Amino acid sequence: MEKELDKLKDSITLVKAVLMDAEKKQSTTQGLRVWLELLKNVFYDAEDILNDFEVEDLRRQVVSRGDILRKVHRFCSRSNPLIFRTNMSHKLKKLNERLDGIVRKKIDFQLVEGPVNNYRPLFQEEKEKHSFVRASNIIGRDEDKEKIIELLLHPNTDRNINVIPIVGIGGLGKTTLAKLVYNDERIIRHFELKMWVYVSKDFGERKLMENTVKTATGDGQDYGNFTMDQLQIGLRDAIKDKKILLVLDDVWNEDRKKWEELKDLLMVGASGSMIMVTTRSHLVASIMCTTPTYNLLGLRHDECLSLFVRYAFMEGQERQYPNLVKIGDDIVRKCGGVPLAVMTLAGQLFLNTRERDWNVIKDSGIWEIEEKETESGILPALRVSYEQLPSPLKRCFAYCSIFPKDYEFNDFEVVQFWMALGLIVPMNERQELEDVGFRYLEKLGHGFFVQDFRDHYGVVRFRMHDVMHELALSVSKDECSVVTANRQKIAKNVRHLSFPDPDSLPQDLPTILQDLDRVRTVCFQSAKEGPSCKSVIETCLSRFQYLRVLNLSRSQFDQLPKGIGNFKHLRYLDLSWNHKIRKLPSSIYKLQNLQTLILAGCDEIEKLPRNLRYMVSLRFLCITTRQKSLPKGEIGCLKSLRVLWIYSCENVEHLFEDMQALTNLRTLYICTCQSLVSLPPCIKQLTALEILLISGCESLNLARVGGQDDQNSSQFSLRKLVISFVTEMVELPQWLLGKSADTLEYLRVEFCPGLTELPEYLKNFKSLEQLWILGCPLLDERCKLETGEDWPKIAHIPNVNIDSVDIRSTDV
Repeated sequence: MEKELDKLKDSITLVKAVLMDAEKKQSTTQGLRVWLELLKNVFYDAEDILNDFEVEDLRRQVVSRGDILRKVHRFCSRSNPLIFRTNMSHKLKKLNERLDGIVRKKIDFQLVEGPVNNYRPLFQEEKEKHSFVRASNIIGRDEDKEKIIELLLHPNTDRNINVIPIVGIGGLGKTTLAKLVYNDERIIRHFELKMWVYVSKDFGERKLMENTVKTATGDGQDYGNFTMDQLQIGLRDAIKDKKILLVLDDVWNEDRKKWEELKDLLMVGASGSMIMVTTRSHLVASIMCTTPTYNLLGLRHDECLSLFVRYAFMEGQERQYPNLVKIGDDIVRKCGGVPLAVMTLAGQLFLNTRERDWNVIKDSGIWEIEEKETESGILPALRVSYEQLPSPLKRCFAYCSIFPKDYEFNDFEVVQFWMALGLIVPMNERQELEDVGFRYLEKLGHGFFVQDFRDHYGVVRFRMHDVMHELALSVSKDECSVVTANRQKIAKNVRHLSFPDPDSLPQDLPTILQDLDRVRTVCFQSAKEGPSCKSVIETCLSRFQYLRVLNLSRSQFDQLPKGIGNFKHLRYLDLSWNHKIRKLPSSIYKLQNLQTLILAGCDEIEKLPRNLRYMVSLRFLCITTRQKSLPKGEIGCLKSLRVLWIYSCENVEHLFEDMQALTNLRTLYICTCQSLVSLPPCIKQLTALEILLISGCESLNLARVGGQDDQNSSQFSLRKLVISFVTEMVELPQWLLGKSADTLEYLRVEFCPGLTELPEYLKNFKSLEQLWILGCPLLDERCKLETGEDWPKIAHIPNVNIDSVDIRSTDV
C-alpha cells in the first residue's frame, strides 16, 4: 500500500508542475479543457482516498483514549485495520492506473513545467491593511441620475401608475444607478412609500407578491402561509391612496399578463405613483413600460480610466507608475465601458506594481474568444480577472454558485463551508483556517467578485453581483448543481448539490440521487420550510460516503436517521430551525471529523447528546436546548472549539463550569437566555477570546460573576464587544474589558436602559474605532458632541453613533 501511495503522490507532483501552464492555455484549446476536466475528477477522487487515511488516523487516536474504549468498542470493531489496508490498497491501485493514463496525454499539449509552488502568495503581510471595499463615489452617472429623477418627479402622463424601465447589459450599473435615485432626498420627500424588490430569473409569481407585501408593510411578518388572495388584499391595504415608488430589480419574465395583473393591483395607489424596472431585456422593457425606455450606455473612456485608477492604486500612487497607467489604459479599452469589468480587473491589480503581471492581463488570449454566454464582452473581461486568482480562490469562488442569485451570504457560513471542503490552504501551520478564510473573502472583495459588505453584530454579510454569479456558474460547470423541478438532469460527476426551494423539487428526487455517488455537499437553502422527505436523507446516507457538508436547515423531521453517525467524512452539519426534533441520535458523537454543528432554533431539543466531548474536531458549535444547566465534561472538553453560540436557551440558568479548558475559543455569543443569572468565573480564563456578544439575557447581572461581586480582570483581550438587551446592567463592568485597552476596536451597547454613564476608563482605549449606543436614554445627553458629560471619555473615538445618528464619522 505504501508503494501505491508514494506513486500517487509522485504523479500529483508531476501534474502540478504543468498545471499553471495548462490553466493559462485551456481557454484556447478545447482538448486541453477536456484533459483538465478528467484530471480534476481524478484529483477529487485522490482527495477522497487521502482523506480516508486521515479519518482512520483520527479514529484510532480517539479510540486509543482509555476513558472511551468501552463506549466505542462496537464502533471500532467494524474498522479492522487489515481490512482497511486491503481496501485502500485496491483503491489506490485503480486510481493510479487512471492517473497514469491522463499523465501520459500531457505531452500532446506541449505544456511547460514550472515550480510546483510557483503561485504568488495570496497575501503580502507587509502591505497596508484595508477594508473589504474602498469607499468611493460613483463615476460618470450624475447625468443619468438627474434624467431619471426628472422622469419620476414629472411624468408626462396622467396615469395612476407609470413604469420607467432602465435597460442595459450586465455589469453596466443599472442597480447602482437605481439605488442612487432611490436614496436621493428629492425622491424620499416626493413618495410616501418606497419599496425595493429583487426579482431575478427564478422569481415566481407568488414569491414576487410575498416580497412586495413584506416590503410595503415593513412589519417583518412571515407571509409564507398566506394565500394569494390574502397577499393581494394586504398589498392593496398597504399602498391605498399613497404615492408609491416600487423598484423591481433585475426583471427577466416576459409574460405580459403577469405584469398587467401587478399593475392593476397597484392602481389603488395615488396618482403619480411609479414603478422603476432594471432589466437586460428590451422585450421586458417594451412589455412593462408606460414611458420611453431609458437605455443605459457604457461609461466614456476617460471615466473608465478614472475608475480603474481609483481601484488599482492607492491615492496618488499612480503618479509614481506612469508605465502601469499606460498599460491600464489599454486594459480599460477592452472593457467596453462596463464599470464592473473595469473595477474587477483594477481590484486584481491593486497594490501590484509588477509590469509583467499587468501585461499578462492586457495580453490574455481570453479577450479574443467570442463568448456566447452573454450578449456583451463582459464575461471575457471577468474571465480574465478570474484566471488571475490563485488556485484556492478560484475553487472558493466557483463553490459560491450553489447559492441562489442575490443570496445574502455571511462570512462565518461561507468560511465554514470552505473549511469543510478543504478549500482553504494555509501557508504555514501557525495560520488559523478561519483567518485564512476571512482573508480569502477580503481578496474576493477587492476584486469585486463579492460586494456590498456590511457588519451585522460582528457577522459580515455580503452579496454577489448577478453577473459574477453567472461567471461562478460558468466556471463551476457540472461540479455544482442547483436542483429545482425545472432541472431534472444532474451531471454524474456532480460534487455539490443545493436545493433553494423545497416546494420545487423533482418528485423522483430520491431516484435521481441514486445515480450519484461522488457528492460532497447537500444543501437545503429555503428561508421558509426545509426538507421533510426522509427518503432523501436515507439516500444520502446510503450513496454519498464522502459527504462533507449537509445543510438541513428548517427541516420538518421529527427525528434523524440513527445512521447519521456513519457519515465519517462529514465536516459541516446544520440542523437549525427544526421545531420538531426532541432528541439527537446517540450515534452523532461518532462524527469525529465534524468541524461545524449548528442547532440554533431547535427549540424542542430536550437535552444535548451525551458524549459530545468525543467530537474532537468541532471548531464551530451553535446550540439551542431546553436544559436548565449545561453540564461539565462535555462542551468544556472541545479543545478545538473556535466559535461557540449559546442561542435561545430559555431555561438555562448556569453555563458549564469548565469553560476555561476552551483555550482556542475566539468568539462567544450568548443570546436570548432569559433565565441566565450570572456568568461562571471560569469565563475570565478564556485567554484566546476576541469577540464577545451578550444579548437578550434579561436576568443577567454582569457585575456578579459566579453569583459574587467580582471586579478582577479577565485574561482575554477583546477586539469586539456587543452588549444588548441586558436590562439589569447599570454600568459597564471593568472585569470584561480589563485587558482590552490596546485591542478593542468595536464596542456596541444597545437597549440597556439602566446604564447611567460611561466608565472613565474608556479614555484609555486608544484602539477603539467604533462606538455604537442605542436605546440607552440616560446616555443621550451625556454623550452629546463637545458638551456632554461623557464626551471627554469618548472624544478620541473616530466613529461614534448614538441612537442611529452619526455623532462623528470617518472613512475607516
